[in-house]
Amino acid sequence: MGGLHDGHLALVELAKQKADKVVVSVFVNPTQFGENEDFEQYPNTFEQDNVLLEQYQVDGLFIPSVEQIYPQGLDSDIKVGEMGDILCGVSRPGHFDGVVQVVHRLFEIVKPDMAIFGQKDYQQLLLITQMADRYFPEVKVLSQPTIREQDGLAMSTRNQYLSIDERKIAPRLYQALLQAKQDYLDNASVKVLTNRAKNTLSEDFKVDYFEALDANTLKQITDNTSKIAILCAVYLESTRLIDNIIFNKG
Repeated sequence: MGGLHDGHLALVELAKQKADKVVVSVFVNPTQFGENEDFEQYPNTFEQDNVLLEQYQVDGLFIPSVEQIYPQGLDSDIKVGEMGDILCGVSRPGHFDGVVQVVHRLFEIVKPDMAIFGQKDYQQLLLITQMADRYFPEVKVLSQPTIREQDGLAMSTRNQYLSIDERKIAPRLYQALLQAKQDYLDNASVKVLTNRAKNTLSEDFKVDYFEALDANTLKQITDNTSKIAILCAVYLESTRLIDNIIFNKG
């Protein structure tokens, strides 16, 4: 959606390694913003984005209008199902329907062989993969690990909203994730480690959710779970931050 940073550029780098031609889309998608969200305020940095992408020598830049993406209007019959109704889907109802709607349209227009998404929004990644498997089995969805600032904060366009003081506090979110992972590996129960993390985070943030789940299904961890996802969303004043940590159960 523009506001490009090194996290986005890592996707471009991976694409250039994997494909003969790389197309980057920049489109602030109205259908994935809910009421009272930041659609009107979302950073518009197209000129800087264009310069960055020229430096990376991408083969195509796709900057469609809303009318080109949604010639029939914004309504869609593509629904994400129950995986889209948990975690971020609770506080952002309809958000993931909008995400898969726009990616579905993107795939129809660009007709890629592969598409690359970051792991920072891990729930989104799984839902896009699920949608692609159903409607575009010929498209291979690849993922890129989250790119972080030196202090651990996950790179995000919305980090621009943080004040200087808030920016100093924000890395504590990743620190809480690392501690929760260690707690899990030390055999703490999911309930204990998530409650501990919520209590710690609530000193600086308003916690939306903090969950440890099966990374393949986003359901409760069972004896058959092989990979763990610890996922969280918090508010630092008015800025919503999401992050996760993914690891093998061991």
